[in-house]
Amino acid sequence: MSDTDFQLARDSLQADYGEHRLHRLQRHGYQRWVHLRSQVNLYYFWEKRWFFIAIMLAFAFLQTGPYEGLTREGQIVLTMSLFATILFITEPVPLPTVALMIVVGQVILLGLESTTVAKSLMTDSVLFIMGALMLAVAVVKQKLDRRIAWAIVRVTGTSTFRISFGITLTCGVLASFIGEHTVAAMMLPVGITLISLTSNEPKKVKNLAAVLLLSISYGCAIAGIGTPSGGARNAIMIGYWKDFFFDPTNPETRRFLVDYVTWMMYAYPIFLIQLPIVTTVLFWTFKPEYPDLSRAVSRLRTQVVMDGPIRPAQWMAILVFFLTVIGWIAFSEQLGLGIVAISGAIAFLVAGLVRWEDVNSGVNWGVVLLYAAAISLGVQMKDTGAAEWVAKNFVELLRPIGMATGYGLEMAIALLTTFVTNTMTAGAAVAVLGPIVLKTATAGGADPLAVGFVTAISSAFAYITAAAHPAFTIIYASGYLTGKDFLKSGWRMTIASLALLMLFAYFYWPLLR
Repeated sequence: MSDTDFQLARDSLQADYGEHRLHRLQRHGYQRWVHLRSQVNLYYFWEKRWFFIAIMLAFAFLQTGPYEGLTREGQIVLTMSLFATILFITEPVPLPTVALMIVVGQVILLGLESTTVAKSLMTDSVLFIMGALMLAVAVVKQKLDRRIAWAIVRVTGTSTFRISFGITLTCGVLASFIGEHTVAAMMLPVGITLISLTSNEPKKVKNLAAVLLLSISYGCAIAGIGTPSGGARNAIMIGYWKDFFFDPTNPETRRFLVDYVTWMMYAYPIFLIQLPIVTTVLFWTFKPEYPDLSRAVSRLRTQVVMDGPIRPAQWMAILVFFLTVIGWIAFSEQLGLGIVAISGAIAFLVAGLVRWEDVNSGVNWGVVLLYAAAISLGVQMKDTGAAEWVAKNFVELLRPIGMATGYGLEMAIALLTTFVTNTMTAGAAVAVLGPIVLKTATAGGADPLAVGFVTAISSAFAYITAAAHPAFTIIYASGYLTGKDFLKSGWRMTIASLALLMLFAYFYWPLLR
């Protein structure tokens, strides 16, 4: 309000109420304004409470120590990891903001060159996430997501539970051979299609969205344990077994040359049993608003019929995507998954199958930054020795309670690996923990083969945050889920997965030796 308008309003009030009553109204209005302002401030602090709690905890941890065997840089990295994990789970600020804080923190707190931090952000995995999201936009643009969704529901029927299980099964079987990144990017449009056909208002189908999209996430995540090609962590552990224990002159050590079939015999049954567990946990946690998707399936069928036969442009899109998958399988070792994914996106753009405007508006670039920052922090966990320090001290804490040897050690290692892998990538967790846990197994009288499998498999149990798995990061990019959604189902999946792993280690694996 301008000074002139204010004066006119004041004169009008004075004429109506008199000078004395006008002063009373002004005092009352000021008091109401002060009260409202204080309420706004309280609401802001309450909404951001976990941000301030994380800052206080981080500051308190930095004031403690020094800790034997932990450098000051390692303590800072652990503090940053604690701070970031709290914010990832509670989400008081947008998650890309946490990524930016991680970047700034490495420069200011660790004293790293900004160029060094920038290099750690743009890894092949980040290029893959970027390319995969671009490919997902291209798939949606050509309406191939509808046809994939229709193929699934024709088998499962309209029951939400069966559709959820069918999505998890499809994602899992595919991801166990061609990688979770690929499958998550391919199936995300399928889940969004079923959600949007059920309701155009996301708030009305929040639980349904969580069930369908997390079915994709968990299907991809649990499948990575099934085969050696399911994740880098598996190949890393196979290499450690060979380097640490195989002796060409000793035939008994040949069991440490773990081949593709042997790995599947140990791990694939765990993946298969986890499939119904995933669907059960998701329905227990979220309870979808629609137990049956008949209306969505009917709309989907109508859309597929109206789309008519597959057009030449769609066949071209299928060919480009298929060639990209072949490239991931055949050339990822030489070129890297990221370069192949970016090449596929380039092919879609050059062929005119998608416009850059579509890609630019359809890709959540903040999610790319989030995953880049998480990887960068994981690198510092390794380089500063923070992860190794955590591992050693965790094992030492177990000695007084008799869990530093045998089956107790395997359980402790599963817990340790699950904790560490929620703060860094699974491959980095196994790379750091592998030598430590294998040496500990030898000293503690445990079977190094079993301990290695426990470490590699439990490194897939990073279910707590959106940045824990590449598949989770891709699904989070849809905008339908929050960080709290991953936590709500994640802790239940973690407990169920750990219990299942321990049962296999105790009852099933001894039969294979």
